[in-house]
Amino acid sequence: MTIAIGVSPVAVGEVLAQNAARIAYIDVQRILARSSAGVAAREQLEKDKAAMQREVDGRRTELEKLKEEIEKKGALLSADARKEKTDTLERKVRDLRRLVDDYRAELERKEQGLLQKVLVDVSGVVERVGKQKGFLIIVEKRGAGIIYGSPEADLTDEVIKAFDQEAGKAKK
Repeated sequence: MTIAIGVSPVAVGEVLAQNAARIAYIDVQRILARSSAGVAAREQLEKDKAAMQREVDGRRTELEKLKEEIEKKGALLSADARKEKTDTLERKVRDLRRLVDDYRAELERKEQGLLQKVLVDVSGVVERVGKQKGFLIIVEKRGAGIIYGSPEADLTDEVIKAFDQEAGKAKK
């Protein structure tokens, strides 16, 4: 005995769509670049970098002056005095190189720290937005290796808006 049940393919598709896992994605780089906290972190890093650059530039100017002095007055100086100035120049060049390396490392540490703080703060916002919208999973666009993602599944702008609103409330 055969029983035929008539089910339209459209109805099956609708049922599957209703029960499908809702997945969304965010672009963390865009959040860092466009959120007020991300922009503030970048501005702070730029200020720190500018201050460090001023220090390095000042020391380079000092080195150039010392080098010019050695070149101009070197013939007039005694061998000991010339050697002393040359040794001083070499020491200051080494010191400057160390300073530049230290500043680079410090900037990297600060950048990682500031960006990590923003990411920790934004993770709570991502969770709230995801729950409000009924998503089961939210992935990071680049980290998940997404080749294509529908714009409707992109929550980045909503997360930025919610994150900025939350940050604004916290400041008040």
